[in-house]
Formats: sequence, C-alpha cells, structure tokens
Amino acid sequence: MDEDNEQAYRWEGGYKKTWETLKEDESGSLQASIDEEIRKAKRKRLSAKKSNVRLGMMRHLFIILDMSAPMDDHDLKPNRATCCLKMLEIFVEEFFDQNPIGQLGVVTTKDKRAEILSGMSGSSHKHVDLIKKCKERIIKENGISLTGEPSLQNSLELCKRTLKQMPKHASREALIILGSLTTCDPGSLYDTIIELKNEGIRCSVIGLSAEIHICTKLTKETGGSYGVILDENHFLDLLRDHIPPPSSSEHSESSLIKMGFPQHTSSRQSTKVSLCMTTKKFTLGGYYCPQCHAKYSELPVQCVTCSLTLVSAPHLARSYHHLFPLPIYNETNDSNISACFSCAVAIPTDDSVHICSICKEGFCIDCNLYIRDTLHCCPGCINSRSELMSKSTVQC
Repeated sequence: MDEDNEQAYRWEGGYKKTWETLKEDESGSLQASIDEEIRKAKRKRLSAKKSNVRLGMMRHLFIILDMSAPMDDHDLKPNRATCCLKMLEIFVEEFFDQNPIGQLGVVTTKDKRAEILSGMSGSSHKHVDLIKKCKERIIKENGISLTGEPSLQNSLELCKRTLKQMPKHASREALIILGSLTTCDPGSLYDTIIELKNEGIRCSVIGLSAEIHICTKLTKETGGSYGVILDENHFLDLLRDHIPPPSSSEHSESSLIKMGFPQHTSSRQSTKVSLCMTTKKFTLGGYYCPQCHAKYSELPVQCVTCSLTLVSAPHLARSYHHLFPLPIYNETNDSNISACFSCAVAIPTDDSVHICSICKEGFCIDCNLYIRDTLHCCPGCINSRSELMSKSTVQC
C-alpha cells in the first residue's frame, strides 16, 4: 500500500468512530464508558461558557425558517419542516424563560419570497400558537405547501427593516434555519451583508443539509455562529446555544432606559370596557401604561402609543443576572471535598470538583451546569451571606 492510500481523505479526517470509544469494564458493562462520554459532553458545555463577559438584557431576535421544497425531505421525522417547528416550540418557551424582557419574531421564506409568520413580540403564547397552527397545516397538507426556493436576501431585508428601528442598547439578532442548498435573491446578497454589519445585526445560521459559503460569509461578517446539524438531538443543542444572550457588541450603547411598571387591574376591579392594544378587542381589566394609559393584556411589551417599555418587576429581576454572570468555577481533583455542597451527593474519586473562588464550596458537574443554566447564583455564596446576616442580627 503506497503512502497516498495510507493517508485518509480530508473529509475522513473529521469522521469519528464513536462506537470505538465505548469499552467494556471487567464485568462486561458499558456503563462506565457511557458515563465518561456524558461527563466529556458536560465539560465541553462548561468550557464554552465565558467569564467576565457582559451580556445584554434586552434582546430582539428574528428566526428565519426555510419552508421551501427541500424542507419536505424525510431525513428528519416526519419531515424537516415539521421537525423544525417542533423544535421551535421548545426553543421559544426556553428563550422567554431565560430572556423574560426579550422579544422574538418568526419569518418564513419559500417561493423566492419572505413573509412574517409571527411579528416581533414578547408573548411566548402568541408565537407557540402560530407555530402549532403552521405545523398542523403542514401535516394536514402532507407537505404540499413546501414549495420553491428560499430567498435569504428578502428574508434578511424584511428583518432588517424592523431591527434597525430597535434602540441601540438592545441586541439585534437573526437566526436562520436553512434546509436548502440554494437561495434565489433579487440582488447582491453581499451588499445586504454589509448593511447588516453596519446596523449591528448579528446573524447566525443552522444548516440542515451542508455548509454553504455565503452563509459562512454572513456569519463571519456579522459576528454570528454557523452550525450544521447531525441529528435531532444535535439540532436542539444548536438551538439552545442561542438561548443565552450574546456578549454586548461595539454597536450597543450604555444608557439609562426609561421603563414603566404597570399594575394589573382585574376584570372585577375595572368597570369600563376599553380597547386592548395587544388583542385589538374591547375587554375589562389589563395592564395600563402609566404614561399614556393604553391597555395591554400581557407584559413585557413596548407601548405602541408612547414607545415606553412596559415590564414587570419579576421580569427585570430575572434578567439582571445577564449583566453580571457568575465567575467560572475552578475544576480540581481536591480529595478533601467528598460531597457536593448543593445536592449533598458523594462525588466519585475519579471525578473532578468545581470550586467557587469566592465561597470555596465544591460542586459536582451536574450542579455546576444547573447553577449556570437555571439558578444563576451560587448557593454557597448565598449561604455565606445568610450566616453573616444572622450573626449580625444576633449581635444587635
């Protein structure tokens, strides 16, 4: 065999035989190898998280969904379009859970056109209902409505017209889910990329087929990310990577933001029927703008009359952790710490301990991920503050 045949092709270099990493232990079980692979995946998630990076609290994200003919392929079950809509239902719920004062919109593209499926709004229920209706229609029509080619330029121009009107202190983002390998545009897409970069709109792409040069150019110029899915689980992981807010860009401004905190008036307390600006119907009760007294059925929302941002105090409190993210825990093999401070479960001797640099408490890798993804505060630091407060109270 000559040297050329001994060397693998370039595309084979990135191919990994994942089944070879699983090895049996002395008892013939694969569980130890499986646990090790799971730990490696968790360590990879932790290593991707950056410390000392300021994240934006207010986000404006447009999701551009390809609904062209290639989305009727069955490599994702039952087809690509239906699978994408199911994943988007999960994504929307988790997005608003982690970004309660953010706003989101959905744009679809097919037949060389782009149209808004769900306008920019802070209501998760509105987006989920429209996504479910779209999914039911596709299932009922058996994919007949998935036709033509997508148009990236028309979709991005549609998003740009809305996003460029957003305030400079808020992030402007577009996430493209693309199943086609082609795009049919009325003009030069490179000109649109330059305009998006100048407006500070960050564009990211999730490909369902293969990597495309123009998408690589788009994400590189605007500071976004590009990923191609391997399967449904990987698809969901790529979507979840866009749930945490991105780091503040050079286009964002630091300024005081005027907000209103309206109190909810129930239908029993209200005696007058008035127009709700959210549902466009006459109802009793709701949230009244403290500046112009326009009524809305839910928060957060930007008042269409006076442009005041209306939020609730819990929404603002839940978003506060994005301004000051937790420092990265130090990963060590300290034998002095035998159990996790949070869950009190014994940490295996061959597993690492994650120690907070402030309170010096040790945590297992599962609790570390839970603290960063959901809790957003260190239990050890909170316990230390509580003990100090109780001691000071006793002394007084």
